[in-house]
Amino acid sequence: MRPSAGMALGVALAEAHSFHLQTQQDLSQFVLPLTGTTNGGNTFPGVSLPFGMVKLGPDLYTGSDSYSGYQSTGSFIGFSMLHESGTGGAPKYGVVSQMPAVGTIDNPLADQSVNRSAADVARLGYYKSSLTNDVTVELGATAKAGLYQYQFSGNAAASNVIVDVSHVLPSFRGQGLGQNYLGGNISVTTTDNGVRYTGSGSYDNGWNRAPQWTVYFCGYFDQAATFKTFLGNDSTSDDLQDYSTASSQDSESRLGAVFTFDSANVTSRVGVSFISSDQACANVDAEIPAGTSLDTLENNVKSAWNSQVLSKITTTDTSNTTRLQLLYSSLYHMSLIPTNKTGENPLWSSTEPYYDDIFTFWDLHRCTTSLFHILQPVAYEEFIRSLVDIWRNEGFLPDARSSFFNGATQGGSNGDNVLADAYVKGVRGAVNWDEAYSAMVTDAETVPANNNDPRDTSSSTKEGRGALPDWIDRGFITTKYGRSVSRAIEYAANDFGLYQVAKGLGKDDDAQKYLNRSRNWRNQWNPDLTALGFSGFLGPIDEDGNFTAQDPLSCGGCYWGDDYYEALPFEYSFNAHHDINKLIDLAGGNATFLARLDKFFEGGVSSGNSQFNHTLFNPGNEPSFTTPYLFHFVGRQDLSVKQSRYAADSYYAPTPGGLPGNSDAGAMESWVLWSMIGLYPLTGQATFLVGSPWFRDLAIDLGGGKKLAITTTGGGAQSYYVQSLKVNGQSWNKSWVTWDDIFANGGTMDFVLGSEPVDWATGDLPPSPATESS
Repeated sequence: MRPSAGMALGVALAEAHSFHLQTQQDLSQFVLPLTGTTNGGNTFPGVSLPFGMVKLGPDLYTGSDSYSGYQSTGSFIGFSMLHESGTGGAPKYGVVSQMPAVGTIDNPLADQSVNRSAADVARLGYYKSSLTNDVTVELGATAKAGLYQYQFSGNAAASNVIVDVSHVLPSFRGQGLGQNYLGGNISVTTTDNGVRYTGSGSYDNGWNRAPQWTVYFCGYFDQAATFKTFLGNDSTSDDLQDYSTASSQDSESRLGAVFTFDSANVTSRVGVSFISSDQACANVDAEIPAGTSLDTLENNVKSAWNSQVLSKITTTDTSNTTRLQLLYSSLYHMSLIPTNKTGENPLWSSTEPYYDDIFTFWDLHRCTTSLFHILQPVAYEEFIRSLVDIWRNEGFLPDARSSFFNGATQGGSNGDNVLADAYVKGVRGAVNWDEAYSAMVTDAETVPANNNDPRDTSSSTKEGRGALPDWIDRGFITTKYGRSVSRAIEYAANDFGLYQVAKGLGKDDDAQKYLNRSRNWRNQWNPDLTALGFSGFLGPIDEDGNFTAQDPLSCGGCYWGDDYYEALPFEYSFNAHHDINKLIDLAGGNATFLARLDKFFEGGVSSGNSQFNHTLFNPGNEPSFTTPYLFHFVGRQDLSVKQSRYAADSYYAPTPGGLPGNSDAGAMESWVLWSMIGLYPLTGQATFLVGSPWFRDLAIDLGGGKKLAITTTGGGAQSYYVQSLKVNGQSWNKSWVTWDDIFANGGTMDFVLGSEPVDWATGDLPPSPATESS
């Protein structure tokens, strides 16, 4: 589609908006890194660049899992270089650590934990902790290095920093997910200005059950110090040695070094690498040379976030600071991982980019990866290329990946959905789509080896689709396999993704095959299941091919070995988004489907979800993400706006407890960002459902000089129902737009909002491609 005059005007308007806001204020001031750190949000509040390898922050101990290292209570046990944000399952990383201590250190492996003496200070590019031993720790970071600045009390008997190679974030939930230190080495040498230490540590496990991985480090203290290395275990009290090197070959022998300073002011610069200590030294030497100040690093980090992330969405509507804080804090937290580890992959040499720490496509494919694509088109193409390169070298696409290992495939092979979404929205560049499609076919046709995960020993949880034998041979999944029902609805969406790419590549026979398979979810529909006056839900099927009894309001344990994973049958029975018209038909038609949706959001219906007014809808759970927008498919866009706006207003805030559930690496944040923008994506399709924007104007930078400019008039706190819409200057009567309408070349969307619903969307309903192709 050629840009219209209205589109050109919108581009100019967007550019003016962006220029105005960026010249008037620093967008980083609206980022509150502590947003989502409590109430199970698990976000990382330390210092990192966008998608940066180093995430420098505190590790605290409370006796429960600390997924990002941070906890609002408890004792500091270290400050480490590598973390993830918004993950669950079990902690990951928390390695390459330092810990300040005062006085004489007889046993560095004794409890050296210290409490807070004041609240932590966290702002974009800077972190500070004040400890009860009268030490303050200030942190700064670059992509592959970090800076520690310590201020010891002038009354301290001695100023020490303990470097503990064996430090790792612990897990207390069992299930074999806890990380283990497996061995390492450290070597200390003096320099002209202080001391340098180098070495490595090896570890395993974490949420993806990874085998051994190794990180290398290179640290400098820029003040003179005495030092001793240690090698021993927690009960050893005489393990300090006057050695310049120490090594450990097993997890029973922890090791590190204690550095003692005459100065009350101590600065340490540390680089990390997954390749070698030499590369770690090169990283810190290049990124934080001696004499670099914390202020310089903070300003550099702010500049990077402003230019690379925050400025991608701008507005002149600055009347509501809380909304701006939610907007930019959400952009921040959805851009911390995946981690760009290009040049740091120890497993194979490649000219392709490498991205790691994918948590997880089960969480991200619904609305995060599509926003990643729009806001970061260059990085997103690299990300897609990285996924294909992982398949080339390891045989399967990842559904989740960390420390160079696939793991934690919770449902379908949802990397297929991500690739399909990228394909239908025009991601090309250097992506080899023939190979990308072959990777998807691997997921669709090859049964992965069973990794015998004790949470579900029925089939692989590492990668691919472990329940393929049933899916291919029977067209449904039986209770022989864990998560049988929730996997079935996801496998159907995965196959729809293969249909989309096969069709685009001209593979007509494949396209028909996978389109047919994408309808297999219908075989999992049990018309005899009933709840709350409604009949028909996705249900379990035993190994003899018979439906079994199931309460649609219960998922039992809702875990890996159960029939439904982390969501109710009632929730999953709304998830055939590619075949929605058939779903509506099976559910009893438009009127009944509308009533079913209304019941889903009614308070007092569920025995659980007390924090959400006992609704069946769970805004903290990804299988519920799209359901508020399904009113579109029965002609009630106004109810989609009502329910999505209520969830966003009620359960999101730029506060430590301001997420409705685990961030899941930005999944929650991307959901509320789409609400604020006024659109919602349907993954694997080019369709976006129209919501209701929160701001008077928004300019979205699409890259390559393209912009999407969104304006509203008549909006207010309770005035958010769409009265009319123009797209690219033309009156619009559909409740949906396509990629080509507003994103492929940029465009404009001009809303008129009001306090009462009106029937403005009188045109065609959103497409249901798997139904319409019947």
